[in-house]
Amino acid sequence: MVCLSYWLYNKFMNNLIVLNKNDNVGVSQFIIPEKTKIEGHEINTIDIIPFGHKVCLKTIKKGEPIIKYNQIIGFALDDIKPGQHVHSHNLEFKEFKRDFKFTDKKHIIDEKADTFFNGILRDNGQVATRNYIGILSTVNCSATVTKMIVEKIKYLDILKDYPNIDGVVPITHSTGCGMGSDKSLGMQLLIRTIDGFKNHPNFSHIFIIGLGCESCQISFFENSSKKNEKIHFLNIQDQGGTKKIIDKVLSEIKNLLNNSNKIFRSPQPVSNLNLALQCGGSDGYSGITANPALGVAADILIKKGGSAILAETPEIYGAEHLLINRAVSKEVVNKLIEKLKWWKHYTSINDRTMDNNPGPGNKLGGLTTILEKSLGAVAKGGSSYLVDILDYAEPIKTKGFNFMDSPGYDPVSVTGQVASGANVICFTTGRGSCFGCKPVPSLKLSTNSAMFKRMSEDMDINCGTIAEGKEKVEEVGQKIFELVVNTASGNKTKSEINGYGDEEFNPWQVGAVM
Repeated sequence: MVCLSYWLYNKFMNNLIVLNKNDNVGVSQFIIPEKTKIEGHEINTIDIIPFGHKVCLKTIKKGEPIIKYNQIIGFALDDIKPGQHVHSHNLEFKEFKRDFKFTDKKHIIDEKADTFFNGILRDNGQVATRNYIGILSTVNCSATVTKMIVEKIKYLDILKDYPNIDGVVPITHSTGCGMGSDKSLGMQLLIRTIDGFKNHPNFSHIFIIGLGCESCQISFFENSSKKNEKIHFLNIQDQGGTKKIIDKVLSEIKNLLNNSNKIFRSPQPVSNLNLALQCGGSDGYSGITANPALGVAADILIKKGGSAILAETPEIYGAEHLLINRAVSKEVVNKLIEKLKWWKHYTSINDRTMDNNPGPGNKLGGLTTILEKSLGAVAKGGSSYLVDILDYAEPIKTKGFNFMDSPGYDPVSVTGQVASGANVICFTTGRGSCFGCKPVPSLKLSTNSAMFKRMSEDMDINCGTIAEGKEKVEEVGQKIFELVVNTASGNKTKSEINGYGDEEFNPWQVGAVM
């Protein structure tokens, strides 16, 4: 089984990392001045090589492929000499055929109860990692009221005597109307997302707040939730306006605080954990350190019966063959191929291409093409078999390694993963993303030590030690898994300590706004 996690044989040669013997580029460990001899290669740098960027190791003729991870990441725009800086000025993206070989695989779920976390067992059998009360707007028109309710709760400090409640979360967004019927794709995505959040075990109770006349009607959700005492529905228009609905919700929250606070943590098998695999602000080290280490952690969790969700369809483009090789069935393969076809069409009708990603920060950090970025991104998925392809915000149906269709924009992607059932998030970053996503704890994994030291108050673990040769990918992967278990047990993440998570709910918007 081909997997990025096992390509990292990490030859260290005078500030340079060579990932595979077949690569014709290496990655700098920090700024390499021009005319610097690269030990182990009879070459001297021709240009200054920025931190995390690529240097040519052998002559590459114009039009020839540029190889990293033993995979094609682009093609030479001109002849490139050994020692030259390889980046956007001399490397281009081009379509090419990627080989894959599918074989049926037997996926065996191992739910040995040998590892536990201190989780919150709900009455319906679901297991939570946090205990929040949620206030969720169905439409932008009720977003202000939603925030006002939470602000009043904070002002009155009514949670001070209820230590087992992690907080009250305002969940707002900028859509919910002008979207057409409930049959449109955009509305279906929003309905699935709200459904996933209202049913998430990390909420002891949740209030769904509408205006009353919007396209995204409360009735879409009420019919499936009438017998669920944790879910409350209210419209501003029905309640008589702003002040009246705020007073009513505040009164109802006060009445349920005792009930919400009556929770205790108990040992629960890690098979109840669903881990969201996410990256943002990626750099040239992402596919070398944090992403493959997170892949190791995901594999450990899956072997113990848990699940992991990889997402961001535009950011697996160019590396989809690696996922297809691991799919358990032809049905899974076809689903993934259809998602990529949809994205190619979607980008083309919006005058974009799949290579519009990476962004400016990614390129500054050393990434050049979507092929290079995707090859690093899929490493988060480890080496486990791919058991299912989920639509955006679709609940997990099969335990194990899942892929969820989503954009590459982090808040949108994570919102979908949480709606699908993720109860812990691991977020790798090289540039220094700041992110949280209440009601689910989010861990930050730094790809390099320099950024970790610079932003230590935001990062939970440093994976840059892999590039420095101080730790192996597998060792850091084990640390990440243990951190996931401790976090699921109630230990706060840096993003929780810093107060992130109230503004990151961002459902995927698709289709015409009328």
